[in-house]
Amino acid sequence: MNTDSAEEKAGVWEERRAPSVAVIILAAGASTRMGRPKQLLTYDGRTFLRNAAEMAIASVCRPILVVLGAYADQLHSEIDDLPVQQVVNERWAEGMGSSIRAGLEALKHYDRAGAAKAVVLMLCDQPFVTAAVINDLVMAYRSSGKGIIASEYGGTMGVPAFFGREYFAELAALSGATGAKQIIAAHASEVVRVPFPKGITDVDTPEDYLQLQRAILPHTL
Repeated sequence: MNTDSAEEKAGVWEERRAPSVAVIILAAGASTRMGRPKQLLTYDGRTFLRNAAEMAIASVCRPILVVLGAYADQLHSEIDDLPVQQVVNERWAEGMGSSIRAGLEALKHYDRAGAAKAVVLMLCDQPFVTAAVINDLVMAYRSSGKGIIASEYGGTMGVPAFFGREYFAELAALSGATGAKQIIAAHASEVVRVPFPKGITDVDTPEDYLQLQRAILPHTL
């Protein structure tokens, strides 16, 4: 007996008809404010890094590239068994712009046929990003045809965010600590916004992590 739900069948159909959309997970930072690799902090029984990778894998996007840097040697084993491509950004200390550039350069290697028409950029320190959040960005692109689809939370627009190939050059030109928000802001009038209220939660400091733990286990902390 076929137990596939109508939603699952619809999802498969949508994936087959969609242009290829890659995901680049940015996880190269040194977590200086946290004082230890935040990629290895745990959420829902998994490290932040593995959680982000598994959410991307569960989405309609392919390929999945994970950009490592400061703690690459410690992080490889967290995702070695997953169908993702690991990219080491040797210039991670230059900031997030260098990791975006490293991810886009690696995408050329894994996508030699040029099938990827767009990319979703995401971080591993936003624990509430799910496959559905990523898919919502792709669906908003399909319905709007716009080249930038950004998550909206806390009165701002940010990642995870979808960028069409026409914006790859601008992304690759980012430098220093500047992230994708600069590109989103530069084209604000053209950006499609997808509400993602939980996107406001990112974990940069021990206090942020404690708040996340309290939200998950309010009666034990």
